[in-house]
Amino acid sequence: MPLRLRRRGFLHLAAGALALPALSRLSVADGYPSRRITMVVPFAPGALSDILGRVMAEGMQASLGQSIVIDNASGADGTIGTGRVARAAPDGYTLVCANWNTSVTNAAIYKLDYDVVTDFVPVVLLPAAPMVLIAKKDNPSTNLKEFIAWLKANPDKASMGTAGVGSPPDLLGRLLRTDTATQFGIVAYRGAAPAMQDVIAGHTDAMFISIAAALPQVRSGNVKVFGVTTHGHMGIAPDIPTMDEAGLPGFYFALWAAIFAPRGTPKDVIDKLNAAAMKTLADPSVRQKLEAQGFEIPLPEQQTPAALAAYQKAEIEKWWPVVKAAGIKPE
Repeated sequence: MPLRLRRRGFLHLAAGALALPALSRLSVADGYPSRRITMVVPFAPGALSDILGRVMAEGMQASLGQSIVIDNASGADGTIGTGRVARAAPDGYTLVCANWNTSVTNAAIYKLDYDVVTDFVPVVLLPAAPMVLIAKKDNPSTNLKEFIAWLKANPDKASMGTAGVGSPPDLLGRLLRTDTATQFGIVAYRGAAPAMQDVIAGHTDAMFISIAAALPQVRSGNVKVFGVTTHGHMGIAPDIPTMDEAGLPGFYFALWAAIFAPRGTPKDVIDKLNAAAMKTLADPSVRQKLEAQGFEIPLPEQQTPAALAAYQKAEIEKWWPVVKAAGIKPE
């Protein structure tokens, strides 16, 4: 073969070889998903992330055309399952349905072998569970202002139950103590249910708990309720005032969840996942189901990956100082 032809053939093959990776990347993204997706829930069945993960999996798989299976990998306050996803292949086939603990406070409490920000790519912010402040029914206070005044009049005599050290009720109790300049004991229970049982029984004075869990006891008259930690009234309990209205401005909190993918997951894969998630959250039947359970659904502009990244950053800036000031250590 003449040298000129051999050289032309070599250049043609070389150009083709250089083009293959780009074509390969395009085909992977365009064909995604081509198999089953696993959504790791780093908590036990029935937890916030599990409830939302299952709702989202059902809705998203209809849009994506592939099944999404839930893998409950619980333990160590969500760090085991979250760590597994941090080390997973960044191909869009392993996701984590994380929450406020796993994506914010755990990094200030535990020595993690992953970074809660840089080792993940945000996909979508999910609905959140606001909290309410409840108290035992024979507490003399009738509203939040009176309750704060009662705490001030009885320093170190009251007790605030929590769902465990570092849990949302625990940190909200500490924040209440700081914001109101009051002194009361904080009692850690193994979960929110036993803590609430002691409030109902009158053994513990008060606690923060999700509105969905508290509402049946509030309506039955077993506990008093002083405020909800939202910016506005909740549809399932419009008569409960916000903490703002009740006399404690700026006291906001919602136990949120979110979907993240491993670092390095392609942007167009993230975009497909986000579009499927937003479509699910816009479904009227899904919204009705979640709102009936006391969840707050984020606005569409809050559901973008960029919005989730900004929100996580703001939450870290708000809560890490609270955790570190409290000296919270792993149990």
